[in-house]
Amino acid sequence: MGVPESLAERMSMAEQHEYLRARFSRRTMIRGGAVTIGAVTGGVFVPGTAARAATRSAVPTQGAPRAEHVDGSLVAPFGRHLAFGNDPRTEVSVSWQVPVAVKKPFIRIGAHPQDLSRRIDAEVRTLFTPAGVGASGNHTQYYVHAKLTHLKPGRTYYYGVGHAGFDPAEPHLLGTLGTFTTAPAHKTPFTFTAFGDEGVGYHGLANNSLLLGQNPAFHLHAGDIAYADPAGQGRTADTGFDSRVWDQFLAQTESVAKSVPWMPAYGNHDMDAWYAPSGYGGEEARWSLPDNGPDKKNLPGVYSFVYGNTAVISLDANDVSFEIPANLGVSGGTQTKWLEAQLKKYRAAEDIDFIVVFFHHCAYCTSTAHASEGGVRQEWVPLFEKYTVDLVINGHNHQYERTDVIKAGKVTRKLPIGGTAYPESDGVVYVTAGAAGRSLYAFSAPQSYEGHENEVESVASFVNTKDGKQNETVAWSRVRYLDYSFLRVDVKPAPKGRHTTLTVRGIAATGEQVDHFTVARRAK
Repeated sequence: MGVPESLAERMSMAEQHEYLRARFSRRTMIRGGAVTIGAVTGGVFVPGTAARAATRSAVPTQGAPRAEHVDGSLVAPFGRHLAFGNDPRTEVSVSWQVPVAVKKPFIRIGAHPQDLSRRIDAEVRTLFTPAGVGASGNHTQYYVHAKLTHLKPGRTYYYGVGHAGFDPAEPHLLGTLGTFTTAPAHKTPFTFTAFGDEGVGYHGLANNSLLLGQNPAFHLHAGDIAYADPAGQGRTADTGFDSRVWDQFLAQTESVAKSVPWMPAYGNHDMDAWYAPSGYGGEEARWSLPDNGPDKKNLPGVYSFVYGNTAVISLDANDVSFEIPANLGVSGGTQTKWLEAQLKKYRAAEDIDFIVVFFHHCAYCTSTAHASEGGVRQEWVPLFEKYTVDLVINGHNHQYERTDVIKAGKVTRKLPIGGTAYPESDGVVYVTAGAAGRSLYAFSAPQSYEGHENEVESVASFVNTKDGKQNETVAWSRVRYLDYSFLRVDVKPAPKGRHTTLTVRGIAATGEQVDHFTVARRAK
């Protein structure tokens, strides 16, 4: 995206953002026929917060390409995707995209397809990428969002999205309606799914189809979402950046995400230096996620929510990554402090049994590509063990791998396929589920999965540290599967004092089960 590689390697994400904004100055862009929306207001450069706020306006600023409104009846919304709000029992955000500027976007919701009388105005966040910033010159994207509140727990709602000239309540447009279901008010059995590293392509599409068949209450995406930045090194020298890939991705995932809340964490391929100093200006335009994290400005992908008896925490491992340090330390330690406060709160809560944490970079993995992240081990693993986290889900490495039960870097309990882990006494289980759709990586040890067990005493691997790669020989690699796959997790509550369970399954793109195990703890 325009920074010499030797220079970019020494620049943080915030420094790259300032470099690009200075290079693509108002004069340069006007000469080229484009000014980024939000970069120039009244002829004055607007950095940082003001620039990000300006991207939420659908009205182009001075010098930007004019948004030509067309007949709304000819414009169909696409790329619908849902997300929970801070309280999944009563709050859901509905987001979508339109290919051109439209007037007065809105959402209709109701208990029945024939009753969509509740109409709510929607917010447009316009994102403009000028020529020279990657491969998608002068491309404008229109993302639309509606936050729904005061919903009833455990209720299925019908909804339709529209704008002037396109009303989903019209009889001929009823086929465009979607549904969502809020979280229940009480503990009930439910299923959720998870994977990371999807991108755009056949394999991701196939995994989405299988996901829908699991009937999940929600889906966790462990980062590296669309791969609009194919390099993912936190450098702006990659000319392959293409914002249009997001249009393809949101269209690809709509079949699931229009009815299943799609809850992402952000990975190294999700940082775009052009839009904001944090690298997440583009993500802020595309997603409406819970805003209960520690730093909405720098870490918009950090949040938590509770569904039934399970608390889910999304973290941003770019903040602690030694391997790809473009955003290393961006939170100034606030994320780790927030994480401990959340873990302490959830572990003490009477109505919460399980804690699931998901993020991108792996704490424990033996891939020959990225392997393990020392920053995660240093900052977060001690907290996972202190508060007996029940399951940690990662991406980053494009394969399926599952550990034994680990504490202090050592195996405390071997966890064979079909086995049971007891985190209260034993430690934590880590699953790498990074085979959602991108090209696959490799293992240094033989594969070992359900029906094809191949146990080895140890595996040669490495961990990324602040001083570079450090070789290690590990005994905790239990299941290794090298093909496209995702996770299915079935949560089964139990009466107080009896064992409540998480049953975790690795599901291959063929539909076959490649791993399963149980996490059990006494219900509160």
